Amino acid sequence: MNLVRLIAELRGWFAGRHLERGARDPEGVQWALLQQILHKNRDTRFGKEHGFGEITSAEGYRERVPVRDYEGHRPYIDAIVAGDKDVLTVEAPFMFGTTSGTTCEPKLVPVNETWRRRLASLLAVWIGRASKAHPAMLKKKIVTITSPVVEGHTDSGIPFGAVSGLSRSRVPWIVRKRYAVPYKVALIEDYEIRYRVAMRFAIQHPVSVMVTPNPSTLMRLAGVARTDGPALVEAMRVGDFGFELDGLDEDQQRVMQLLKKELRPRPKRAAFLARLLKENGALVPKDFWPDLRVIGCWLGGSAGVQAERLRGLYGDVALRDIGFRATEATFSVPVRDGTAAGVLALHTNFYEFIHADDMEDENPKVWLAHELKTGEHYYILVTTEAGLYRYDINDVIEVCGWYGKAPEIAFVRKGRDMANITGEKLHVNQVLLATEKVAAEQGLLWEQFQVIPNVEHSRYDYLIEFTGDLVAGESILSFVHQVDARLGTFNIEYGEKRKSGRLHYPQVYVMKRGWGERRRKWDVIRRGKRDSQYKWRYI
Repeated sequence: MNLVRLIAELRGWFAGRHLERGARDPEGVQWALLQQILHKNRDTRFGKEHGFGEITSAEGYRERVPVRDYEGHRPYIDAIVAGDKDVLTVEAPFMFGTTSGTTCEPKLVPVNETWRRRLASLLAVWIGRASKAHPAMLKKKIVTITSPVVEGHTDSGIPFGAVSGLSRSRVPWIVRKRYAVPYKVALIEDYEIRYRVAMRFAIQHPVSVMVTPNPSTLMRLAGVARTDGPALVEAMRVGDFGFELDGLDEDQQRVMQLLKKELRPRPKRAAFLARLLKENGALVPKDFWPDLRVIGCWLGGSAGVQAERLRGLYGDVALRDIGFRATEATFSVPVRDGTAAGVLALHTNFYEFIHADDMEDENPKVWLAHELKTGEHYYILVTTEAGLYRYDINDVIEVCGWYGKAPEIAFVRKGRDMANITGEKLHVNQVLLATEKVAAEQGLLWEQFQVIPNVEHSRYDYLIEFTGDLVAGESILSFVHQVDARLGTFNIEYGEKRKSGRLHYPQVYVMKRGWGERRRKWDVIRRGKRDSQYKWRYI
């Protein structure tokens, strides 16, 4: 057993003891964690407002603390950003994780050191379990693609950035030494260049494991290898990038020069790739990475459709879900290949659940982790060590089975008024506002529209019925182009995915007059919707 694998498995075993304890006594572990969070933060602004010091049960917690989404937490987070102390937690956040919200303002999710340690423990369990199942997983290089851990600072000086970058920075140093792609690649702002440089570094090594949340990232990397094959071979031979660096600003030139210093000529690897290129006509990962054993990525929801396409490019490798995770929290740890299901991480967050059929009820029944039922779908509420309380993340999960007495859950879909193809979490508010603003700017009137996620083609199909005279084709193209651009400013994740090519340009379909009314009548007459309460689904 090599040293990297030994350390990974030992760390995974120690971290996994908490997972095993939760599997034996989920109710006790969850209540102990909630008590700890409430006691620690009872003197914060939020804790005093909600009587944390007087809560003696999970039922009491529900009575005193209402369910909130991010907008319900935003005033408190805004106060932290402004420099206030002891607002949500006594342990101050050292950074904010960024992700898209339901409005045009991005979310800033608090991250403190306790939360960070919880994240690291779950990562250790994942690495340890995966390497035990696949002993050769850590034998060669590791490819992982993340975003920058620091993307900017608030006015009060607190950094904000990607939790994926934070995760990468906190894995054991001996594992980090195996990374094929330097962290500085994440600092490249141009996505076209970023992917080309990432593949340039990755392809020069034998690789045994790849880990990145979105399988679309791996599809994009494989695309670079296919289109840039000859340039990559020559770049490997001489120790360069294989393309010019024109048009970059001074800061980006500096990043590229630092990365260039890490490149060396690799004539043997170049000869190997040149031979593959000549024999097969293109560079395909399954040919130049024969030692690849495991791909870690999301397998649930729409990501699962994309993940299945990886086998044609990367070969018959093991696919292991990295867990149901978001910027706000990591919820599960998969312990088997080929499934989106993972063991609910009972020692890291306190969870509550509402059945998917009951979410719109005025007072829906709330379930705890040990009360869930196999095969049922639930919305998940989370309370974290970093200051989110009964947080509605608007995700629907399925209970797939049990690990001891702990539920195994899998992400199914985004919830109310939201769609998600490759991590963009597009909200109806953002679509409505973009459509209304662009239509007003261009003098167009619309009767009704609907946006449909097209997972197979990684794009949104935009169906719209205009009012009045026939709209010219040029006007339609301009309209959808501007809506696409506006969505990129309203939703940072949508903009990032469009720039990187993981999300494609929307396809517009102009619907015949009366389409919206015909659809409404169909829903009312054929599907039994109440006409007086009918709500059009924009997504």
